[in-house]
Amino acid sequence: MSDEKDAGTPTTAPVRTLDQGALKALAHPLRVQIYDILSQQGAQTASSLAELTGESSGSTSYHLRALAKHDLIREVEGRGSARERWWERPRGGVSFTNPDALKTPSGRAASQVVMTEFLGRRHQQLMRYITQSMNAPALPSEDEALISTSTVPLTPAQSAELIRRLQAVVDEFSDAYRGQESPDARLFNIRADVFPLPDEA
Repeated sequence: MSDEKDAGTPTTAPVRTLDQGALKALAHPLRVQIYDILSQQGAQTASSLAELTGESSGSTSYHLRALAKHDLIREVEGRGSARERWWERPRGGVSFTNPDALKTPSGRAASQVVMTEFLGRRHQQLMRYITQSMNAPALPSEDEALISTSTVPLTPAQSAELIRRLQAVVDEFSDAYRGQESPDARLFNIRADVFPLPDEA
């Protein structure tokens, strides 16, 4: 239902399905924020994360250790010192949907917190982009962003084919341009949402 990849994840890398312990460790708004920053922006220290989140370095340090305990993040080897430790997210995709965890009330609650926080952050980033674009001296070109929705009836086989083809395009561009250092390259977030609409109450 929800996968997350770091900026350097090859599409052929194995996807780690988070167990119930890891989901519970991640199920905290600040921990999701820290994890997401490490995924999008790369290695950070407790101090740099404090600046990015508006929290104290003592708080970010505490949450970093909690994430590391479940191998959600790790210390960067050969970088930093005893006073200033650098942390990174291990390469590879993660899945927040664990069938075993979803069988228990606590597992469902943890999964819901994690996915709600991640999707909330993605929505905030989208809305910030829209606000900045609307207030910029010149509107962005049509080649810079795509914000589009469509509602169409699909059979299970048709929705599966749509998902497969969308994922293939995302994977193609991720593999082709990951790690490029072009001076005009900007970090883009690519998100595709395909889901059946719930019945209206």
